[in-house]
Amino acid sequence: MTWWTELTGALSGAWLGKPAWMWLTFLTLVVGLLAFDLGVLGKRRKTSAAGEGQVIGVASSLRLSAFYIIIALLFGVWVWSTLGAESGMNYLTGFALEKALALDNVFVISVIFAALAIPRHLQHRVLFWGILGVIVLRGIMIALGTALVSEFDWVMWLFGAFLLVTGVKLLLTKDGHQSPDLEHHVMVRVLRRVMPITPELHGERFLVKLPDATQKLRTHATPLLLALLMVEFADLVFAVDSIPAIFAITQDPFIVYTSNIFAILGLRALYFALDAMIHRFAALKPALALVLVFIGGKIFYNQAYGKLDPGISLGVTLTILLGGIVVSLWKSRSRATTR
Repeated sequence: MTWWTELTGALSGAWLGKPAWMWLTFLTLVVGLLAFDLGVLGKRRKTSAAGEGQVIGVASSLRLSAFYIIIALLFGVWVWSTLGAESGMNYLTGFALEKALALDNVFVISVIFAALAIPRHLQHRVLFWGILGVIVLRGIMIALGTALVSEFDWVMWLFGAFLLVTGVKLLLTKDGHQSPDLEHHVMVRVLRRVMPITPELHGERFLVKLPDATQKLRTHATPLLLALLMVEFADLVFAVDSIPAIFAITQDPFIVYTSNIFAILGLRALYFALDAMIHRFAALKPALALVLVFIGGKIFYNQAYGKLDPGISLGVTLTILLGGIVVSLWKSRSRATTR
């Protein structure tokens, strides 16, 4: 039974501060959820009106999102029971914060799909493969952030200042997202240096072989691949905000990474419902700005006076976000009744 002893020893060994079996449990759960979404739920999605591909309805989107949230909360209960109350509260605070910050991705993703004329029945394909890239990119960024924070304590002061400035700018910026200038977008310029881009879609294909001016077959990128790369780039930009925010709550790589990924997983499911109802959440952006200001101020407090009670952090974060949602719904209902 030497192999069994070696296996249990390897699984019990620490990896980034936690036993390897905990990381394996989390990654197995994520892979299982992705397989479930792609294999089982994919067969149950509605066919589009044109008879092309699959479209996720609003009701199905809400049910699937609720399913992901329940799984994420159950995982939080497991973290609480396994690692203790402080880790459990840090996970729940991080999940709530990342979920709220990730909602802003919906505005940008919606604009990207509209600018590239990506039909709804192909949007899920982009988002599904996009989440795989996010899992890798967030892991790299969190690992780099952990290394920086552990080696250079003063980095937290920079994180705090960055979040304060970002929050204030969000409060002062007018709402709304403009369509991206595709001709000058960084992803378009980079991709065109690698291969030509077709102006039209080719079904669900990201790449297609087409003849060039000399009738030689060349690999072309389709607008679907361009949409995928732009979604990944947008997530990278948003991660610059979200990762410093989660490090203000905890610097445990396991809590940071798991809360990030569960928030992103659920966002993909929720996108199709939010895209249809996005106008009803006008007050969410100011609420997110206030959360960033609070988290930035919390970093300065932690550095100067010691760590703030995780329960206070969770309570304040949830109160601000729920307040933003309630105010948004109240405003949209008021506008509807005055028409």
